Amino acid sequence: MEIVWREGSDPVAYEKARTTHLFNALIPSRFPAAIASVKSEQDIIDAVKLAIARDLRISIRSGGHSYAAWSVREHAILIDIGEFRECELDTESGVVKVSPSLTGRELNDFLSERGRVFPVGHCPDVGVGGYLLGGGMGWNQPNIGWACEHIVAVDVVTAKGELVRADAQQNRDLFWVARGGGPAFPGIVARFHLQTFPAPEVMRSSGYIYTVEHYMIVFNWALKIAATFEDSIEIVALGSYQEGIDQPCITIALIAFGNDKEHITTLLQRIEDTHPPDPLSHWFNQPTNLTEQFNLKAQSYPAQHRYYVDNVFLKNSTDVASVLEPAFTTLPTRTSLALWTSLIPISRRPLPDMALSMQSDHYFALYAIWEDASADSRCQTWVDEVMEAVAVESVGSYLGELDFRSRTTMYWGEDQGRQLSEAKGRWDPGNRICGCLGLGGFNQ
Repeated sequence: MEIVWREGSDPVAYEKARTTHLFNALIPSRFPAAIASVKSEQDIIDAVKLAIARDLRISIRSGGHSYAAWSVREHAILIDIGEFRECELDTESGVVKVSPSLTGRELNDFLSERGRVFPVGHCPDVGVGGYLLGGGMGWNQPNIGWACEHIVAVDVVTAKGELVRADAQQNRDLFWVARGGGPAFPGIVARFHLQTFPAPEVMRSSGYIYTVEHYMIVFNWALKIAATFEDSIEIVALGSYQEGIDQPCITIALIAFGNDKEHITTLLQRIEDTHPPDPLSHWFNQPTNLTEQFNLKAQSYPAQHRYYVDNVFLKNSTDVASVLEPAFTTLPTRTSLALWTSLIPISRRPLPDMALSMQSDHYFALYAIWEDASADSRCQTWVDEVMEAVAVESVGSYLGELDFRSRTTMYWGEDQGRQLSEAKGRWDPGNRICGCLGLGGFNQ
């Protein structure tokens, strides 16, 4: 374990340790007492015991992709798990043991070589730790569901520095929180045990790009076809600038997964036959793979940029196209994005008993993305103003893509919120673990 203290260390070395792995270039002015870089399970235990001895709180960083940089906290030892690397597949059970720092791309590469797959996040450089704790809205969700549903166990270093296993048979309340509790999790996950699946034989892509003048027709078409999906197809509507076009455009992108090529072709052909006329460009039923899709996502969410992000699950009764029109048509920079995706069919079935408890047919996320600090106020105001209007139609938000300080909403159901609070009281009664930045009782 390597430790860099704020007091007495070289300022350059401290700042490097404080900000390493952070994705958002909008770096917060919060300064941990120390950063402990760990490389093993025992290092994590030792770091927790050091925090106890020094009467400091504990924050955790696995991938560093949190847009609000939740891990960077005052009066805390930041335990950086980025150098703790572990990935091992049990070929009989299909369960993979993985450290929280592995990215979605790394886990997918490891599994694909072995003919397996797990619903990792869409952005390739997101660490699986925060992604899974937050719920995990990943690839092939219409078929596989929420990623956290497929956590079969977690190995946890508690706030007392003890190592425990949590699963459906033991420490069940801690296991319950691990599936959707996000940064409210009252411990440090050292290892996830995840149920993987046979890799689908077929993955196909179709897409349709239109200028913003066609927004209402195109979006309502996307809503209509999404309402018929029973499996296989993942659909998004993306508001963005296209190269060489001076106004925002709307893209409807579809990814289909499965083992029956003819069935997937038939599904995509039905969509192809109904798409609105005059797209700027479009593609149909093209072979693709997650490596290609990861590369496209990396281009859409560029590194070394400043981000301000928010999201909602919209009421099923919402006039989605009308409510989201300002978001899709008033992007403040050429790199900013508005995104809608349908969660049908998984939104139509009850969730398992777990902390994750927010979902609806419609998920919407807003990403202000820019480079120059002089645009901070303009971009953040745009997100806040758009979300103020959209939030009227919200039933809650997804933990993975927001800043708790920007807006108050529901992140868990009322019953689940009470269970989270009770679990935190049992496992971390002294509030040693830094919780949800800016979220009341989960960050005392």
